[in-house]
Amino acid sequence: MTAHDGHDVLGDLMRASLDHCVKCTICETFCPVSNVTPLFPGPKYAGPQAERFRIDDEPSPDASLDYCSGCGICTQVCPQGVHIAEINTRARAQLKATQGVRLRDRILARPTLAGRLGTPVAPIANWSLGNRLLRLAAEKTLGIHHRAPMPRFAGRTFQRWARRHSAPAAAGRRVAFFHGCGTNYYEPRLGEMTVGLLEHNGLAVEVPKQDCCGLPLQSNGLFDDARGYVHRLAARLAPYAREGVDIVATSTSCSLMLKREALEILGMSDDPDLQVVSERVFDICEYLLAMRERGELKLDFQPLPETVTYHAPCQQQGHGIGKPALDLLALIPELRTIETGASCCGVAGTYGLKREKYDIAMKVGDGLFAEIAAAAPDRAVCDSETCRWQIEHATGVRAVHPVEVLHRASGLA
Repeated sequence: MTAHDGHDVLGDLMRASLDHCVKCTICETFCPVSNVTPLFPGPKYAGPQAERFRIDDEPSPDASLDYCSGCGICTQVCPQGVHIAEINTRARAQLKATQGVRLRDRILARPTLAGRLGTPVAPIANWSLGNRLLRLAAEKTLGIHHRAPMPRFAGRTFQRWARRHSAPAAAGRRVAFFHGCGTNYYEPRLGEMTVGLLEHNGLAVEVPKQDCCGLPLQSNGLFDDARGYVHRLAARLAPYAREGVDIVATSTSCSLMLKREALEILGMSDDPDLQVVSERVFDICEYLLAMRERGELKLDFQPLPETVTYHAPCQQQGHGIGKPALDLLALIPELRTIETGASCCGVAGTYGLKREKYDIAMKVGDGLFAEIAAAAPDRAVCDSETCRWQIEHATGVRAVHPVEVLHRASGLA
């Protein structure tokens, strides 16, 4: 059963893991938020420690939970296997259920709604997003910081391009492409390059009709709404998974949502469509590297005499797959790749867009921004769309997905 239907087995296992906490404070040391603001006391306090005082149907004992960015680093570094980030996310949802969810958070949590409204009027929407007076008004009325890195509408959708695209006649093994909201409404060219790169390597790419993965809703405490989105998306992708077709994704956070987070945090382990989809979803760089290891990836890359920095976003690290983008970039002749040592850019999806959290997000990302500035790269490379927008906003360096670099090196640009 799930958390919303009755007994939640995965939830019980996660909560039980808090008893493994030995108060070593490793999670506190690595937490990017508690290290820059006193408003969040740290994952140990807000997670395993406070969880013992939380009781169903009673108010949360600690409102500081809302300042957890949900980056997941605490769970990744915990030597005892405590599901700290997941416990915190569930507790924050309980807090939101008690206090209510702001209109701003409800809007930010629905990127497909914004995409559908903004795409037909992209020039006007983009002008509005760049107008300082309108942004200041939005900050006062809605609470979206006037300097927050809002993406620009492309004015067209990737789905429309995909419907008109003619695949090569000699394509081989089928794959389904889960592109996410960012690619559909803001970066359709990334979707086109992804399809081109996969087809270049002999794959027949199919693009199912799809909607949001529900991650922004989950992050803002709207669990019931998030479950609805996940259920509908999984139902669209499940027929491919049941036929043995792999599902590749360019948004590392959205793919993690389908792989693991919806099962563990939303308690959807009884959804048969999600179960089969979660076993077939792959991050695009993870998938391309696996093709390389099987000898299926074309390696005739053209030289790219330039310097790029690479930042592995928090959600990408949450996959537990290493950093496949680095291995792929290393295959390109004359490309100099500098891996950054910073753990987080600070934006955490919609977190850094909010008035009360924008400055925190920028402080979290300070180390990353300084590294990129010192490297003076031709481009910054990052797997997550919101992190790319944050990097560009803070550094002025153009940030791209690894696929764009591989696409150019393959002679497809």
